[in-house]
Amino acid sequence: MSKKSTHVSETPATQQLKRAGIAFSEHVYDYVEHGGTAESARQLGVDEHVVVKTLVMQDEKAEPLIVLMHGDCSVSLKELARQIPCKKVEPCKPEVAQRHSGYQVGGTSPFGVRKAMPVFVEATILALPKICINGGRRGYLVGIAPQVLTELLGARPVQCAN
Repeated sequence: MSKKSTHVSETPATQQLKRAGIAFSEHVYDYVEHGGTAESARQLGVDEHVVVKTLVMQDEKAEPLIVLMHGDCSVSLKELARQIPCKKVEPCKPEVAQRHSGYQVGGTSPFGVRKAMPVFVEATILALPKICINGGRRGYLVGIAPQVLTELLGARPVQCAN
């Protein structure tokens, strides 16, 4: 079993966290194509519910937005659209998501994104003591307090878990 370094070079996400004085832990794992949060949780030995996925979506006007969801849950697009409010929300195509965020799909972080986008967070995430979220690179999560999402990103709580 190869031992991975616990430090990864800086990303725009970690740069934003450091500039804001946010404490975070680094968690490196072997990225598996289409492995998702189940694979990262398994390798890191954490509950998939505390691994938060960053989803780049768009409304009916093709305006991008970020949705943060528990790794073991899916987003009710209909409920999200109702709460934002807008007519329709759908996932962006991978190349569009990459253009908006500046990150490769599978390594998307809500921190240090290329284009300012509104951020929505599943409300139950904010009740967790700590979360793991992408640090801006495939195979790299950062551990933070969930309140950072609202304090640093201005994430708006919504209830849209399926």
